[in-house]
Amino acid sequence: MSTIERSIDVHVPVSTAYDQWTQFETFPQFMEGVEDITQVSDLRTHWRTNIAGVRREFDAEITEQRPDERVAWKSINGEEQAGVVTFHRLDDENTRIMLQLDFHPEGVVEKAGDALGIVSHRVKGDLERFKTFIEERGTATGAWRGGVDASPQHSAPRTEEDPNAIAHGVPPLSREAAQRAHDEGRPLT
Repeated sequence: MSTIERSIDVHVPVSTAYDQWTQFETFPQFMEGVEDITQVSDLRTHWRTNIAGVRREFDAEITEQRPDERVAWKSINGEEQAGVVTFHRLDDENTRIMLQLDFHPEGVVEKAGDALGIVSHRVKGDLERFKTFIEERGTATGAWRGGVDASPQHSAPRTEEDPNAIAHGVPPLSREAAQRAHDEGRPLT
């Protein structure tokens, strides 16, 4: 198993950076080698990649998600990988994004690429393209503010809008409802 850790500072508020990162279907716009991502459900995505001529498809599951703080995932079939991205407020207009990716290179080409640092370089480039993408836009293309709690005793994540909102009787929003609210300029509660 190989691990890559990278960070980048972006000139947008933490909520803007986080909201954009929840829009998985936009990843091909700034992630090299990612051809397509389909949001299958609130917690599942289907990825199609083509990296150095090696085509792969796999499904990933969000294992933890806390608005403005972190998104963690793991593959559930195909390519073996897991990761977490965290968002750190530097001030009202700047955010540090930290990414940790754990993956298992398969075959001679992937193992050689990993040994030569090609994967690490690609991740660095993806983060730089994300920075350009979000800073040029200034706003996120959408948002999903739901939470997913990782529980060591229970593998099925629990989805909710916000623990404080739930406590006050506000029902959770689906990803689709959150997207509609964002598109209409309404608050996500």
